[in-house]
Amino acid sequence: MDDTTQQDPELSAVDSLHEALEQDDIELARDIVATLHSSEIADVIESMPSRDRDNAWQLIDPELEGDVLSHMQDAVRAEFLEQMHPDKLADATRNLDADDVADILQDLPEDVADTVLRSMDEQNLQRLSSILTYPEDTAGGLMNIDVVSVRANVSLDAVARYLRLLGEIPAKTDNLMVVDRENNYLGVLPLTELLVRGPETTVGAWMEEEAYLSANTPKSEVAKLFEQRDLVSAAVIDDEGHLLGRITIDDVVDVIQEAAEQAVRSMAGLGEDDMFSPVFVTTKRRAIWLGINLLTAFLASWVIGRFEDTIHELVALAVLMPVVAGMGGIAGSQTLTIAIRGIALGQIVKTNIKPLLIKELTVGTLNGILWSCVVATIVILWFDNLFLGLVIGVSMVINLIIAALAGALIPLVLKRFGIDPAIAGGVILTTITDVVGFMTFLGLATIFLVA
Repeated sequence: MDDTTQQDPELSAVDSLHEALEQDDIELARDIVATLHSSEIADVIESMPSRDRDNAWQLIDPELEGDVLSHMQDAVRAEFLEQMHPDKLADATRNLDADDVADILQDLPEDVADTVLRSMDEQNLQRLSSILTYPEDTAGGLMNIDVVSVRANVSLDAVARYLRLLGEIPAKTDNLMVVDRENNYLGVLPLTELLVRGPETTVGAWMEEEAYLSANTPKSEVAKLFEQRDLVSAAVIDDEGHLLGRITIDDVVDVIQEAAEQAVRSMAGLGEDDMFSPVFVTTKRRAIWLGINLLTAFLASWVIGRFEDTIHELVALAVLMPVVAGMGGIAGSQTLTIAIRGIALGQIVKTNIKPLLIKELTVGTLNGILWSCVVATIVILWFDNLFLGLVIGVSMVINLIIAALAGALIPLVLKRFGIDPAIAGGVILTTITDVVGFMTFLGLATIFLVA
């Protein structure tokens, strides 16, 4: 292979693949794709403009197509699912875990999903039926039904012979599920116990009462349980206590990553998963958010306009207004972030709301006093005006206290009304700190400096 077709070691896989496709070097592009894991291929495709995605997709080994689809973001995956024939989709998903297949099917139109289901063999159809019964954002929708279950009264030697007879066990199996004759969940047998304990002892002697999840548990609670108890896997049961399946840590990592990405997008008012989604779709979504910000900006401008005469008489006020509003905005954002994080992690409950408010008000007051002294000193030296320094100092104390109170209360109020605090909290907080900051600063200036 000559120098023009070799992959530059300093380039990332994305850049190398882009470069190979631009040069129509299909063989090099295929070699690059062959070196990547399915999740990496999905990431590369997501980073490409829509016009290049089809070319990259053609380079993927057909046996990996289903796995690549399972790692894609919903918006990008939907783009490919619309183009795939149901029979081809059924072939691509044949060897996937049932929970991954369920995720893909839930992105399909109902008629297409039915066609794919009819194309599957009876065994795969049965594997999917229990998962599709539950919403995708619950433990039942996340679970994988490929589990190995044993009885408590059998010997470890019998369990070992049973596993050898199976020939293989599901991936990421750290525990065997222990059930009774009616398939009621009793606990788990760690595989390590099977290796180190006497073969004549029974499963019940070494069984552990590990945490389990109801099938209707929200996925946010699933992630929280795994985090708190450092779990690798957990059983999923129905309302009667029957074992349905298990959730493994890889599924929980996906939930945590999805929640983190959604939080970042929400705080900026971005809903789309695909950074190369159609221009007009993206424009429409962002225009709504920009419109809301514009309304709040006009509200702050209206407040400033009410003190137009004051600003004309003392131009220094126009220079200093951003300081008051900006300090309030930063202080409020700090408290807002703490409150949103506490809500997301379930750390804020009725009994600790009052201590949280007292703590944040105290912090806001202390910071207000500290930085108002600093700013007041600078203003007095800068403009040689003692009263102007005192006015901006008092304004900052008031605004930082209000900002701390607003930052703590806004997420709680929004949550109570079913509104995502990450989406609306920042806009409301900025409006409050701007309006209070401008009104306090210009109002005090009107009373003490101009009148």
